[in-house]
Amino acid sequence: MNTPFYIARRYLFAKKSTNAINIISTISVVGVFVGSAALIIILSVFNGFEEVVLKMFNTITPQIVIAPAKGKTFDPNLTYFKELKRNKDLYSYTEVLSENALLRYNDKQSVALIKGVSTDYLKNKSLDSIIIDGKFVLSNASGSSAVIGSAIQTYLMVNTTDPFNPLQIFSPKKGAKVNSVNPADDFTILSIPVAGVFEVQQDFDNVTIVPIKFARELLSEPEKISSIEINLKPDADAESFKEAVEESLGNSFEVKDRIQQNKVLYNILGSEKWAVYIILTFILIIAIFNIIGSLTMLVIDKLKDISVLSSLGAGKKLIKQIFLFEGMMITMTGCIFGLIIGFIFCLLQQKFGMFKMSEENLVITNAYPVAFKWKDFLLVFLTVSIFSFVASALSSNLSVKKINHLNQDI
Repeated sequence: MNTPFYIARRYLFAKKSTNAINIISTISVVGVFVGSAALIIILSVFNGFEEVVLKMFNTITPQIVIAPAKGKTFDPNLTYFKELKRNKDLYSYTEVLSENALLRYNDKQSVALIKGVSTDYLKNKSLDSIIIDGKFVLSNASGSSAVIGSAIQTYLMVNTTDPFNPLQIFSPKKGAKVNSVNPADDFTILSIPVAGVFEVQQDFDNVTIVPIKFARELLSEPEKISSIEINLKPDADAESFKEAVEESLGNSFEVKDRIQQNKVLYNILGSEKWAVYIILTFILIIAIFNIIGSLTMLVIDKLKDISVLSSLGAGKKLIKQIFLFEGMMITMTGCIFGLIIGFIFCLLQQKFGMFKMSEENLVITNAYPVAFKWKDFLLVFLTVSIFSFVASALSSNLSVKKINHLNQDI
C-alpha cells in the first residue's frame, strides 16, 4: 500500500487533539459539496434551456442551406442540383424564393420578408408546434394562403378567422420606371389569406411564408430561387454531407449548417454558460481554499508525528505527500458527493418537474428544463481537482519547513 496515502487516510478519520480541526475540515467538505452540486445543477439547467431554445429554432431552421456567394438568386436546374435532389440521404429538399415586400392589412402597413417555399417544406411535422393562431397551411381548395410571424400580426392586427379580409402584398416590378402620376402601377399587388401565425424569436417573427408559386408571381421570377434548404434523414451525417456539397459547388455558393445560420444565438448560449461557470468556480475556489486552514492546524497538531517519521528516515517528499493526500481526500470527498447529489437532483427535476417557472414565460415547458452532458461532470471534477491540488500543495509545504528544528528538539 502507498505509505503516504495510508497515513493520510488514518489522519482523515483519526480523532484530533483540537476539535476545531474537525470543524474546519467539515466546513471544507460541506463547502466543496455545495459548490460542486450547485455548479453541476446550474450547468445542467443551462443545457436544458439550450436544448429547448435550439429545438424551437431548429423547427424553422434547416440542417443545411445552400445560397449564392454573390447575388440574390441562382438557377436551381443545374445538373448538380438535379443529382443532389435524388440523394438518398435527403429527407426534404426545399426551394426558396425570398425578398422584402410591403404588407398592408386594413389601414396598417409594414415591410417584411416574403419567403416562398416548395412543397417539401411541409415535410417538417414539427412546424405545428410553433403555431400560436390558426394552422400551418400554405394551400387548400381555395388557393394559396400565408403563415405570418407574430411580429407581423401584432403590428398589422391580422385576424386569421376573417376570410373576407386578405393580406395585401406589394412588390416593385422589375425594371419598372417611376410613375409619378400613379406610383401603384410600379408595384405588383397580390392578396392572400392568412391561415396561421407562428412564433419563434424576433428575427424569425418578421417573415411571411407563402407557396413558391405565389412568390414567383409576386416577384416576377419564373425560374430562379434564392436558396435551397435541406433536411437529412436521422441516420445521415450532416457534417460529412455539408463538406461534400461545399467541395462540389466550390466558391460560387455558401453552404451553411445550423450553427453558421444562427451564429449569434450559439455564441450567446455558449458565453452565458461560461460566464455562470466562471462565477460559480470563484465561489467554489473560496470553499476549496478553506482546506489551507484545516491542513495548517493539522500540521501543528501532528508536529510530533512528523518529527518521528523524519527520525525513522521519512524524507521531506513523503511527509509533504501525506498532507497533500489529506487535503485532496477532504476536497474530493465533497466534490464526489456533490456531483452525486447534483445528478440525483437533476434526475428528479427531469422526472417530476419539482421547480416551476412563471406561467408568463414563453418556454414550451413550465418546469425548469434539465439536460446532462458528461463533459460538465468532467469539467467540475477537474476544476475541483486542480484547485484542491494547489491548496493542498501550499499547505503541505508547512509540514517540512521546521523539520530539522523538530528533530533537534526530539
